[in-house]
Amino acid sequence: GAFKGPLRDLKNSLHSLSMGMIFFCCPIVSVFTDIFGCRKTAVVGAAVAFIGLLSSSFVSSIEPLYLTYGIIFACGCSFAYQPSLVILGHYFKKRLGLVNGIVTAGSSIFTILLPFLLRVLTDSVGLFYTLRILSIFMFVLFLASFTYRPLASSAKDKESGTEGSNRFSLFSRRKFSPPKKFFNFAIFKVTAYAVWAVGIPLALFGYFVPYVHLMKYVNERFENGKNKEVVLMCIGITSGVGRLLFGRIADYVPGVKKVYLQVLSFVFIGLMSMMIPLCNDFGALIAVCLIMGLFDGCFISIMAPTAFELVDTWDVSQAIGFLLGFMSIPMTVGPPIAGKCNDSLVIIFIIHSKKQREISKTTGGEKMETMLENQNSLLSNSSGIFKKDSDSVI
Repeated sequence: GAFKGPLRDLKNSLHSLSMGMIFFCCPIVSVFTDIFGCRKTAVVGAAVAFIGLLSSSFVSSIEPLYLTYGIIFACGCSFAYQPSLVILGHYFKKRLGLVNGIVTAGSSIFTILLPFLLRVLTDSVGLFYTLRILSIFMFVLFLASFTYRPLASSAKDKESGTEGSNRFSLFSRRKFSPPKKFFNFAIFKVTAYAVWAVGIPLALFGYFVPYVHLMKYVNERFENGKNKEVVLMCIGITSGVGRLLFGRIADYVPGVKKVYLQVLSFVFIGLMSMMIPLCNDFGALIAVCLIMGLFDGCFISIMAPTAFELVDTWDVSQAIGFLLGFMSIPMTVGPPIAGKCNDSLVIIFIIHSKKQREISKTTGGEKMETMLENQNSLLSNSSGIFKKDSDSVI
């Protein structure tokens, strides 16, 4: 009740804008990461996100939130998020998949706990004080960013990276000069990376649809069900398990063959997404969400280790940045397109149902008239036959 407009429209528009901005800014963030390093970029990003979230708690209308939350907070999160994917590769080589799985599993924990925390906070202290409490988490992130101490790549590491490039022909890490001060488009000369960076966003056009429209579907399909938020909790739980499990498995998958794990995850996520409308029972929907969350964790945990395999270490920052920037397009456009398609199909279904009812009524009336005519003709024929029989008897 803090705003005059519908809260659902506010939530959807702000969510779309903020998530799109987080990923859209990543190519720019990667340039800052190359110039200033992971620590400075993440510290500034966390500080900007803290200011944006805290200032959002002092607004009195909807419009300022698009600036404070949708742009300032989202851009700050982008500057804090992208270096967190890059810094792990500076410290870990052999167990990078497991480490990345452990780090990304933290978001799954918050996916499980945060909805309940937000519900308690908004019911007890209201929206504005909830935003102020959440800004404390951003301040903790600001402090944690000071631990990002990147290790300089040694000549030995670069040499080993160059030697490793001869082991593969198409899917290989090729040596390029260290990234310049601006966008390093030379990484697109790596055929495997170019295919990967274009293929992932194309696959993601349908990836985000269930996550955006799932609760709306559950509310429409299972009106009498209780604790409907459990579907999101199940996705969060198995996603965390999947990040740990497949992150560990990725350490045993050599080189760029880690891409096959992402392909496997997309296959299962697609199958589970198609099975959601077929679930007539809430328990079956829970089972589908559990499987989908498991392979969602696989996709997320493999992303950074795959980038480290496709390009050299000093190119990874911009390689991840370009990928996340491309991902902003399906993340922003995909769910609204799916919503429009769903509304169009609903309208077509309603029109088709009305026409079917009209046709059934018309054909039903015609059938009734035909039946009455047949009955009258049978009665008249039977009376004639009865009269002939009586005459013959007489």
